[in-house]
Amino acid sequence: MASSTATTTTTVAAAAAGGLLVVFLLLLAAAAPAAEAVCNMSNEQFMSCQPAAAKTTGPAADPTAACCDALRGADLTCLCRYKDSPWMGVYNIDPQRAMELPTKCGLAMPPNC
Repeated sequence: MASSTATTTTTVAAAAAGGLLVVFLLLLAAAAPAAEAVCNMSNEQFMSCQPAAAKTTGPAADPTAACCDALRGADLTCLCRYKDSPWMGVYNIDPQRAMELPTKCGLAMPPNC
């Protein structure tokens, strides 16, 4: 009887932990849209610029209209702070190509960027 009670207790505890994980993930998903904005750009806006800033052996792609629109609304001074970030490599971004995007979109780069 003791092993049956222990098994039931373990099953209930596992179900409760699983339920808490689901609640946590739902809360995280609900908060994600607010959390993903960096320097006034959403994840979707960053992704619109990724092909033009990607590390490749070929020539850089021109930024899309969506990318340029995103950069027009972005805080470029804030983005400059990320140019030496290790995250650039994680997301397959060439920092030099990324820094060229505002100029290609007809925007002035902030001083000391």
